[in-house]
Amino acid sequence: MQDKQGHKESRDKYSLRGKVFDKIREDILKGRYKKGDELVECTIGKELGVSRTPVREAIRQLELEGLVQLIPNKGAFVTGISSKDVMDMYQIRAKLEGLCAAMAAENITKEQLEEMEEAVYLSDFHADKGNYEQVCQQDGRFHQLLYQASGSRILAHTLSDFHEYLQRVRMASVKFRMRARPSNSEHKTILEAIRTKDTKRAEEAAYLHIRNTMENLKNFDMEKVLREEIK
Repeated sequence: MQDKQGHKESRDKYSLRGKVFDKIREDILKGRYKKGDELVECTIGKELGVSRTPVREAIRQLELEGLVQLIPNKGAFVTGISSKDVMDMYQIRAKLEGLCAAMAAENITKEQLEEMEEAVYLSDFHADKGNYEQVCQQDGRFHQLLYQASGSRILAHTLSDFHEYLQRVRMASVKFRMRARPSNSEHKTILEAIRTKDTKRAEEAAYLHIRNTMENLKNFDMEKVLREEIK
């Protein structure tokens, strides 16, 4: 009986820590916490209605991800993401997304294909109306569906993490009017290759899509983008 209770407490504690971790991580990635901001355990605990323990554990985990730096006798400070981190992630993502598209060409289901087609259609629809927030949402949806269609849980998880880390940069890129339509046109090329089960073409199209995004990022002051907060 005691073991069961202890096991339950351990599981609940982990669940609470996970929720605290997700919330702080989200706030960092969305720019609510800026680079150099101190993460004060008691303040965060009060805001989230939890004790300092899950906050402390979450901060340690964030340090392992490189988003926070713990300085002895001083505290925990946000390091966030640098412009170099962004370009590194895009370079890695280009390779992985190409692999993902090739695997999707082999593994995609009819339902997943239909959902990706809908995302492409809705992206054009909202672009026509100048609804770039919606265009950005459909862009994210297309990529998440692509990751799922690969049939690889590990690859989908890895690419989803990159996608989350890059959300401020992605929004700036997709909302750039000169990029929105070419980006969705590239989605159509990827989708057509997947539909015809052309793995080589799917891989090349997805790789080129990310490389084109990297080129588009040259239009932006990356440090400024990374300082902006997503509402």
